Amino acid sequence: MLHGLLPAQVVVAELFADPPSVDLFPQEAELVAKAVDKRRREFATVRLCARTALARLGHPPVPILPVLEGPPWAQRAPRWPDGVVGSMTHCDGYRAAAVAPASAIASVGVDAEPNAPVPDGVRELVTRPEERPVLDRLTVSHPAVAWDRLLFSAKESVFKAWFPLTGRWLDFGDCVITPDPENGTFTGALRVPGPVVDGVRHDVFQGRWRTVKGESGELVATGVVVARAGEGE
Repeated sequence: MLHGLLPAQVVVAELFADPPSVDLFPQEAELVAKAVDKRRREFATVRLCARTALARLGHPPVPILPVLEGPPWAQRAPRWPDGVVGSMTHCDGYRAAAVAPASAIASVGVDAEPNAPVPDGVRELVTRPEERPVLDRLTVSHPAVAWDRLLFSAKESVFKAWFPLTGRWLDFGDCVITPDPENGTFTGALRVPGPVVDGVRHDVFQGRWRTVKGESGELVATGVVVARAGEGE
């Protein structure tokens, strides 16, 4: 599902179902020892995807552990091996990881969600006033896509690409998403100063999206990549 959304330098591994068992490193197993079965399965499978993708880059299996420093929200971000950037995502019926050499890609963010409207009350929390009329128009012109969910997913992907570059929180209101329904792309215009990568400030993140039918229903996926200077997307 993420294949084709990201540049060739980014390696993707994805699964649409959990294997019967996944071997975790002891440090990983400890993190979900008290979690419910659903949480343990998604945690394990997305790490299987991450190790599969890392192997395709030539990296041996390693624990994929969270960042240990910073506030609680920051500690959920995965810590990748030296020289690697990456992102993971999971939702019902889908797990995926995307990794890339840090020499070519500065940061990557991916997200997947069910292609269904967000719950009542969430739309106002994750959107800005100027985004809502756009969502309303797209819902009429392209009703097959849950545009509020796509916007939520796009902001998640922007945040996952933003955080490794800044180490700071990015609120839903700090980014304005403009989807392009014809080309399967979107822009995420930051309302705060963007990160500087290789001497270039990035105040707008470019992303791609698509919908796919999965075993558990239709899904929407988004991806954002910040390339190094001189590297094409």
